[in-house]
Amino acid sequence: MNTKTTGILYGVGVGPGDPELLTLKAHRLIAAARVVAYPAPDDGESFARAIVANVIPEGAREIPIVIPMRDARFPAQAVYDASAAEIAECLASGQDVVVLCEGDPFFYGSFMYLFARLAGRFSVEVVPGVSSLGAVTAAARRPLVARAEALAVLPATLPVEDLEARLGTAEAAAIMKLGRNFPAVRELLTRMGLAERAIFVSHASLPGQIVCPLVEAPAVAPYFAMVLVPGQDAHVL
Repeated sequence: MNTKTTGILYGVGVGPGDPELLTLKAHRLIAAARVVAYPAPDDGESFARAIVANVIPEGAREIPIVIPMRDARFPAQAVYDASAAEIAECLASGQDVVVLCEGDPFFYGSFMYLFARLAGRFSVEVVPGVSSLGAVTAAARRPLVARAEALAVLPATLPVEDLEARLGTAEAAAIMKLGRNFPAVRELLTRMGLAERAIFVSHASLPGQIVCPLVEAPAVAPYFAMVLVPGQDAHVL
């Protein structure tokens, strides 16, 4: 690969939603970008793009990576294959490509799928962003772990029995990707005696932010909401 004649692929974390949490490096790269790619649903605007809409230069080429948002299974690999091919054409022609990613690119970020397809052929730079976990913990205004406590980060999409087993050995936990799995997560935490110290957070850093004890949480949670279970040491500080 001749990096002097091919473009650089930038995986840029744009943070959890508040545009002021964008890093200076991310702002510089996006403001200078001629090609910008980003994940997008098939029935609404891209959250990642919305965060930095005022930074994207006028006239920049945009490549939406459209992921159908529905319960039925869809060919996600084919979506990333097609998007990687389009991005590869830009890189091969010498154009840099900035890929936007909510939060941090490698913390459950969709950029990892493009990285797997393109890193072997092109130069790649990953620009970290403020993660959802950091934003949620800050919004909760509660330490999550202290001293020698260990933290488990768990997706709510795991089978309930797997969640229970992992929570049973965790000193503190952050449960992500709630959505339709929220009722089962709340019931599990209640049954395990963890609900009283758990905190529910949705839309962290945004105007519609909700922070409350889990026992007071609404019945319905968005996919990007999170439940925090602080460790015992952090809980009593």
